[in-house]
Amino acid sequence: MYKALYRKWRPLTFDDVISQQHITDTLKNQIKNDKTAHAYLFTGSRGTGKTTCARILAKAVNCPNMKDGSPCLECDICRDADEGALTDIIEIDAASNNGVADIRDLRDAAIYSPERCRFKVYIIDEVHMLSIQAFNALLKIMEEPPEYVKFILATTEIQKVPATITSRCQRYDFRRIKQKDIAARLLYIASQEDIALTEDGADMIAKIADGGMRDAVSLLDQCSVTAENIDAAAVSNTAGIAGRESLYTILEAVTDSDAPAALAETDKLYNMSKDLTNLCEELILQLRNLMLIKASPESAADILVCTPDELERLKAIAGRSELAEIMSRIEALQLCRERMMRVLNKRVEFEMSLIKICGKVTNTAAAIDNSEIYDKIKQLEDKLSAVPAGGYQPAEPSRDTRRVYTASSPAADSEPAPDTRVDIGTVREEELTPCEKWDEIMDEFRKLNPSCAGSLEGSTAATKGNVLCVFTPNSFFIKLFKNKDNAVSLGRAIFNVLGQKYRLTARCTTSVEDTKNLAEQLIQKAVNSNLETAVDNNANQ
Repeated sequence: MYKALYRKWRPLTFDDVISQQHITDTLKNQIKNDKTAHAYLFTGSRGTGKTTCARILAKAVNCPNMKDGSPCLECDICRDADEGALTDIIEIDAASNNGVADIRDLRDAAIYSPERCRFKVYIIDEVHMLSIQAFNALLKIMEEPPEYVKFILATTEIQKVPATITSRCQRYDFRRIKQKDIAARLLYIASQEDIALTEDGADMIAKIADGGMRDAVSLLDQCSVTAENIDAAAVSNTAGIAGRESLYTILEAVTDSDAPAALAETDKLYNMSKDLTNLCEELILQLRNLMLIKASPESAADILVCTPDELERLKAIAGRSELAEIMSRIEALQLCRERMMRVLNKRVEFEMSLIKICGKVTNTAAAIDNSEIYDKIKQLEDKLSAVPAGGYQPAEPSRDTRRVYTASSPAADSEPAPDTRVDIGTVREEELTPCEKWDEIMDEFRKLNPSCAGSLEGSTAATKGNVLCVFTPNSFFIKLFKNKDNAVSLGRAIFNVLGQKYRLTARCTTSVEDTKNLAEQLIQKAVNSNLETAVDNNANQ
């Protein structure tokens, strides 16, 4: 029966694990010195060797013929462990066994001593998928397990693992595997499997794998049945990505602001069933290379994700672009990549972004300077805050027992107030001069605040210096006038007509007694109306 390459070539000892020497050396030393911990937490991106190292560690601590910290692979325990037949090494997939009942079963089984091995090892893969209740059930036994029990947790999302769990484990962070290490490993596997893999093909697979060895070996396995000679072009066709020539054609068209050429190449790739999402990601990766070349030309060769023969071509393109332009294009394509996950037609989304980064769409909206608006708002806020606490202070009551309310209006504009300054609290009615343009002011006020203007029907006004007094028979306006917005809009109407600011007061011309009488009349009228309605209803019945 055929066995997938990534399973067949999974490392069996610590020496076979690549690009994780900082972890494998530590684990080997712990095993040699018999100082292994009771709980480990392996974290890192996919395909970096977390589960592989967990299995090797589980074998090594139980191997009776351990060699330099690694399992011997020859004893019955090692062979049974590799075949998955060793009952003392238990692997649990937390993605499908994430309930509290599953962890309780684990806890109940952990109290029994191992059958054949020195230690009973529990490997919990994708541990971040456990529920909160399951994590809580795991806490106690992980903190104080039996001396013959060890836990190895593996996760790709360490941020989802509770701190109470991580604090009980030795944590090891697995790095992404270097591109050159992946390529070298692929060439070795290909030589052992009689697969014709070229160096540029291995480099292309390693670049697509993005630091994951399992993805790289799986892609090699896929390419081995679609092409006899696996080069970069064969890998591109198998993976459904744009070939290097097509990618650089688009990149150069973008650099030259040649939108038709970029769109034509995209159309050709689309008709060849290439994945536009992958194309967008490849363009982002190549633009990153351009950004690094511009930002750090001396050390760029060490951190670029490209083959050696691509470096000179990238440098030539980078020489025709500014760093700010490159970064702007990366940002636009990253937004495009996010939106492509949600839209129905990915081609339209990608072509729109392609036209934008070619410079064919400019932002015609002029930048707006809001500083003057902010200054006006600040001035208005300062003047509103200057209104006394409680807002309005009553003036001296007149001899005819009329209710008097006095308030200063917030400034309607930043223009200077009238030169004649009058203390608003000392203004008397006989000193006021009638305002001849009050009707015009009321017309303007109706435009600015129609809901409040109705309460000023039948009102008059008079002025003295910088004070304007409103006389109204409607006491309801006095309540409305206490609202700052109404006072400001009235002040604005006055300024628009008279051309200057005034401090405003409002006085009700209806006496308190008259107001009470009017209220009683309205109440009596409502009662009579209700009585008449009741009589009519009885008559109809």
